[in-house]
Amino acid sequence: MPQKELAGKTIDLDDKGYMTDFSQWTKEVAIELAKGEEIDELTDKHWEVIEYLQKCKQENVTLSIRKVGKSGVTTIKELYALFPGGPLKKSTMIAGIPKPASCI
Repeated sequence: MPQKELAGKTIDLDDKGYMTDFSQWTKEVAIELAKGEEIDELTDKHWEVIEYLQKCKQENVTLSIRKVGKSGVTTIKELYALFPGGPLKKSTMIAGIPKPASCI
């Protein structure tokens, strides 16, 4: 299992770069993951989306771009602007949760 040093911690990752142990996730780790995805700053709106995704994961809710867009947290258009180049992949990676099955 690959590991990476982020925010002074050794983080366990899968072969696609997603965290395998959510207990290792911190906001500082998220900031480093975001930088690795070319997102230089996480705004309040980024954090709202991240918190929503983590809540969905805790509740075993299946995630999709459409579901996030209808959540009231953000729109699909805004999700693409916040996490360009693969919004659900990038946002879940930064949130420290596994890649959703709906992502290719």
